[in-house]
Parts: sequence; C-alpha cells; structure tokens
Amino acid sequence: MQKALAMQMALVTGGTGFIGSHVARALVAHGYPTRLLRRATSRLDAVQDIDCEHVVGDVLDYESLLAAMQGVDWVFHVAAVSDYWRSNPARIYEVNVDGTQHVLRAAEESGVQRVVFTSSAAAMGYRDDMRMVDESVRFNWKQQLTPYGHSKFLAEAVVFRAIRRGLDCVILNPSVVLGPGDLNQISSSVVLEMARGNVPPTIPPGGVTVIDVRDVAEAHVAAAERGRTGERYLLGAVDLTHKAWLRLTADVVGQPSRRTFTLPPQLVHIAATAADLLREFGVRLPIEGNQLRLSTRMMFFNCHKSWQELGEPRIPIRQSLRDTYEWYKAHGDV
Repeated sequence: MQKALAMQMALVTGGTGFIGSHVARALVAHGYPTRLLRRATSRLDAVQDIDCEHVVGDVLDYESLLAAMQGVDWVFHVAAVSDYWRSNPARIYEVNVDGTQHVLRAAEESGVQRVVFTSSAAAMGYRDDMRMVDESVRFNWKQQLTPYGHSKFLAEAVVFRAIRRGLDCVILNPSVVLGPGDLNQISSSVVLEMARGNVPPTIPPGGVTVIDVRDVAEAHVAAAERGRTGERYLLGAVDLTHKAWLRLTADVVGQPSRRTFTLPPQLVHIAATAADLLREFGVRLPIEGNQLRLSTRMMFFNCHKSWQELGEPRIPIRQSLRDTYEWYKAHGDV
C-alpha cells in the first residue's frame, strides 16, 4: 500500500475513545481525510480539536455502518469493550465479536480497500518456558480467565475468515497502552491513583509490556500504508515489572518514595478469590480476580516485527506517564 494514495478516506470506529481518538488525530496529521463513527452518547472531550467528520452510528447497527462507509477507502476498526473488569462478559463478546462481524461485512459490501483491526496482545497465548511471546503464539488461556482476550481471539478469527473471502485486513495487537486522553481510566488509572496519593504497600510479582498511545496511533497509519495483509503485529515499547512501573509513576507524579513489598503469587491468588467473592456480593472493587491472577505473570511480548515493518516506538515511557499526569491535571481529575 503506497503513500501515493494520499487522499485515502479513512473511517475510525470507536473514534472518540482512547486509542481511536489518537488514531484519528494521527490520520489527520498525515493528511488523510478522516471520519469518526461514534454513538450519540459518546463523550467528545478527546476529539473536539480534531478537524474531521463525525457520523453517528454503532458497530452493532449494520445500516449505520453502511452509511458511515460511503466513499471510505480505509476502515480502522478500533471500537471495543476494553474495560473488562467493569463489563459483563456477554457485552464484551457482543461488541468485540459480533460488532467486528458487522464491520467486516459492511466493509465488503461497501468496497473498502483495507481494514486495520485493533485487536490486543491479550489475544495472544502464553508460553511455559522463558521465551517471550510473539505473533505465532495462539490464544491458549482458559476462556474464563480473560473474557476480553478470548473475545479478541474470536474477533481475529472473524477477520481471518474475511481475509480468505478476499478482504484486505491487517491486525494490530497493542500491549498495555499509556498516555494522555484515557477518559475511561483504564490503563492510565495507575497514574491517577498515584497522583491522588493512593500508593499500594504491596504489589504483584509480574510485569507487562507498555507503549504510548501516540506510538500505537502511528502504527495504525503505518499498517494502512504498508502493513502486510493477514499479518498480526504486536505493539509494545518497554517491558516493566509492576514494581518498576509503580516506582516510575511515583517519581513522575511527585509522590515520595515508599517501600513496597512484592507479594508471592500464592497470596495474590488468595486475594483474587476474595475479590471474586466480594464482587458476587455486590461490593464494588477497582479490580477483579482474574486481573489479579494475570498480574502474577511476566506478560512480556516480542514486538520486533512491528518495529521493523511499521516503525519503532518513539515516545519514552517516562514522557508518556508525565503527559498522562499533566492531561489529568488539566482536566481537573487531580
């Protein structure tokens, strides 16, 4: 796909969300006319200053998708339920799997040239050895452990079926995404809690791969321009243990250094069971049991394929955390 096609019309589903709004911003910055698909109830805080067209619709409303794709060359399907600890599994599967089916059918019917599908690193599997997970590792978690990851795995299966029918699609698998504009306080909630002085005395023993949302957005543009059809691309910049992430965040937001203790995995699993029981009795918690169980693992990913083919991440994680903190301050959250 050549950049010579400089006037490709792009549609971004989930365009008012955290990743979607940054994808729209990056597309406009690269000179592509851009249209956002949003619901009538969507918050517009993150997109008010973006020079793009808005259309009201829903990924579960097929007719609205057909209308939104009129004259569109590229579709960036970013819309998803990702705040999995606040949503019931049925809603996750409905939006993430059924919604993807609707988007791809509409893209086929509308003659769209390319679809860039935003999946997740959670759709990857795990390895029992010490090797890092790459794009070749299939989802092999227990379904109930990560309904979100399972939904993205099923959505990818839908994408691959569309590819076999002749639709040009590229799949992106972001790791933990940080940065300004996280309205729903998903990955960036750590910054917010730390800024409010909520420094946990204990921390799980695992770790994650992280990346700034603006680097994720640039990877979306690159995937449309030069990504290979049918390929999955893991997106990540830096591997951090939870303890290192906590210390770095505390330093960025100006919290005094406090001693934190890394819990053994067995204690984390006990806490996870307790969290599940409390939630069953209606107690509202900022975390759920499966999230705690996964936090005991080193969820590190080999992202060199995307670095080589789509471009390396450019924003240091310290800057990402600082920009996130400043964004929350500017919006009155801290």
